[in-house]
Amino acid sequence: MKAGGRVSVISLDDASFLEELRARGADVVVNRRRVGSDVLFWAVEDRRALSRLRTHRQFVSPRGALWVVWPKGSRDVNENDVREAALDAGLVDVKVVSFSDVLSALKLVTRLADRPA
Repeated sequence: MKAGGRVSVISLDDASFLEELRARGADVVVNRRRVGSDVLFWAVEDRRALSRLRTHRQFVSPRGALWVVWPKGSRDVNENDVREAALDAGLVDVKVVSFSDVLSALKLVTRLADRPA
């Protein structure tokens, strides 16, 4: 995260993560979306929540990223669920990570063909 980066964090209750973002100089808002976010981190507990992905996408700049975070080993949501919802929302996945000991995350971006020139 670059200093001054606009970050929205939704439903992700992780004080050390927020502290780390702020220590890097990010401009962070918690539990609300900000238009033109460079990065939006969103924690989900089940696949039903993924229906809101298209709405969240509208708050991320065209060259920004949306990270969907979910509990590792969950039966209620997994990487394939997130990837499928992303494609439906016009996003593609570019990276999967172990976000923490208990959370996984998938980084989603707007397709190159859909970004402004």
